[in-house]
Amino acid sequence: MVNNQEYHVPVMLQDSIDALCIDPDGTYVDVTFGGGGHSRLIFDQLSDKGRLIAFDQDPDARKNAWEAPNFDLVPANFSFISNHLRLLGIKYVDGVLADLGVSSHQFDEDTRGFSIRGEAKLDMRMNQDGELTALEVVNDYSEKELFRIFKSYGEISNTGKLVSVIASERRNGKITTTADLIKVLDKCAPKHREHKYYAQVFQAIRIEVNDELGVLEQFLNQMDAVIKPGGKLVVMSYHSLEDRLVKNYLKRGSISGVVEKDFYGNVLKPFSEVVRKPIMASEEEVERNSRARSAKLRIAERNG
Repeated sequence: MVNNQEYHVPVMLQDSIDALCIDPDGTYVDVTFGGGGHSRLIFDQLSDKGRLIAFDQDPDARKNAWEAPNFDLVPANFSFISNHLRLLGIKYVDGVLADLGVSSHQFDEDTRGFSIRGEAKLDMRMNQDGELTALEVVNDYSEKELFRIFKSYGEISNTGKLVSVIASERRNGKITTTADLIKVLDKCAPKHREHKYYAQVFQAIRIEVNDELGVLEQFLNQMDAVIKPGGKLVVMSYHSLEDRLVKNYLKRGSISGVVEKDFYGNVLKPFSEVVRKPIMASEEEVERNSRARSAKLRIAERNG
C-alpha cells in the first residue's frame, strides 16, 4: 500500500512526521487517517515491536488501509480516543498526530456537498452514518440557531442579513443543493469577495454538522491521559477557530485559555511547546497545494 495522493494530499507531510521523533519500538496514533499518507510514513519507521493505531470515521478512507499485525484502523472519530485505545489494550502512547479538517477526497467527491464548486446535495457529513446533515441545518434550524453558527463558526460580518435572506428563501421551498445555497448567498455576498464568503458559510455549516470544535475539545482534553511523559502531540489546523483551541491548550493548559498556577506561580499544564510559533507551509508547497496556505502546525511534548 502506498500513500493515496488521489484521496488526499497531505500538508507539511515530512514536517509532521519529523515532529513525532519516532521511536521504532514505540506506539503512535494518527487520528485522521484519510489517504494514509501520514500513517504510512509513521508505519515505515516502526519495527515489529512498534505499533500504529489510526482513526477515521469516513468509510471511504478504509479502502486505503493495509493489513499488518501491528497496525489497526479504528472506524470512528477521535472524540473517544482513550476508550478505543483501552479496548485495544493500550494505556499510553509515544505520540499522537492530528491533521484536522476536511480531506481532499471529501472536498472533491461531488456527492459529499463540501465544495462550493459544482452541485451536490446539502450533506457535509464526514461520517455518512451521522444523522445531522447540512440540509437540516439550512432548512430546519431556527433563525437564532443559524445566527449562532454563522457568527461563531463562519465569523460572517453581515450575519443578520444572511440569516434573514436564508429564512425568506426557504419559506418558498427547501434549499436542497449546494448550487441552491450559492444562489441564496449571492444576495448578500460582498462584491469581489464572493468565493471567500461562500467558503466561510460552508465552513460554518460543516463545523455544525460534524461538531468539529466539540470533537477537538474532547480530543485535547484526553491527551494528558493518553500520551506518556516525553511523548509528542502534533496538531495541524486550518482555520483560526481550531488553532485557537489548540494554542490555548498547549500554551495555557486549558481549552478556555484560563491559566492555573501552583503555589510557586508555575503554570500548570500537561504539555510544553516544542516550537513557540506554529510552523507554516513553504511558498513552494502552497503553490503546489493551495490548502496548505492556511495550515498551522503546532508541536508539543508531554511534561513528566
